[in-house]
Amino acid sequence: MNQPTRHTPTVDAQLIERPQPGLLSIVVPCYNEESIIEATHARICSIAPQLDMNVEVLYIDDGSHDSTLKKLKNLASEDSRIAVIEFSRNFGQQAAMSAGLEMAQGDAVVIIDADLQDPPEVIIEMVAKWRTGVDVAYGRRKSRDGESTFKLITASLFYRFFARMMPYPVPVDTGDFKLCDRAVVNAVCALPEKRRYLRNLIPWAGFTHAPVDYDRDARTAGETKYSASRLFSLAADAVLLSSDKPIRYIWYLAALFASVGICGLITEATFSTKENLSLSTLLALLGFISAAQTAAIAIVGEYVVRCYREAQARPAFVIRKKLVAGNKAGTMLRDEDNTNNKRS
Repeated sequence: MNQPTRHTPTVDAQLIERPQPGLLSIVVPCYNEESIIEATHARICSIAPQLDMNVEVLYIDDGSHDSTLKKLKNLASEDSRIAVIEFSRNFGQQAAMSAGLEMAQGDAVVIIDADLQDPPEVIIEMVAKWRTGVDVAYGRRKSRDGESTFKLITASLFYRFFARMMPYPVPVDTGDFKLCDRAVVNAVCALPEKRRYLRNLIPWAGFTHAPVDYDRDARTAGETKYSASRLFSLAADAVLLSSDKPIRYIWYLAALFASVGICGLITEATFSTKENLSLSTLLALLGFISAAQTAAIAIVGEYVVRCYREAQARPAFVIRKKLVAGNKAGTMLRDEDNTNNKRS
């Protein structure tokens, strides 16, 4: 009998009764997506009849500087299934997705980017998986069009490194594109963290997971919002927010230096000569040890900074306004000023 691998959470084959038809919430974080947001909504609308569920679509405008918000308001005026959440500034994709999870009312919630690299048509298969009893149906990328070889290699290495660092099973070759059952959403939203990385929080919650394989498309409009520095910051959060292994590895580094020192003393006592180490050798050894010590202090500092931010207890996002349909049958809209921003 094949045992599940470390990175493949088990799936209970027992069928679970799901609501019929049920409500599906689709959460779409948006940041400067004016060139594609209308096409995104059109693709979502095209699959809605095949889902056999009622649908609500939550667009979270993460402080866009272009006409994204204006276009979202226009779409909402024409489609009563749309709700628009406007942030007071840019708080980041993780905050936007967290806000969407908190606002969603559905029996199941899908998270999908607005850039159409993750095809909305895959949601149909995710819903089918959910109806068989799967609590989290996550998109697993078979291919990634439009990306360089360097990006593909580094992304693959990071996914595997990240999974190894986690103390619980985390799937590889996946992003934020997934469907979560209401029980999973409630569990994640109940967590007290302010600074979040959902790719590790959702696996942490447990439940049953299953992949939905798909080919990731190239971006057809707009540009990526992640610079190299933002990607590095996101990678650091991914590891440091859920794993204490970097701290524990410092002990291994200390053990290495202790071993080198002991070996040096034994060598000096056993094979003592009058020859002295060259200046360049001494400088190299001092440089290596100093760099290792500095790195260890920096790792501890990164944890301290994150503890400090959590202790500040600031909300992860601030909502300027919510735009929702005034009634389900028509397109009357109302603005809801937000005075109770959640911690996310």
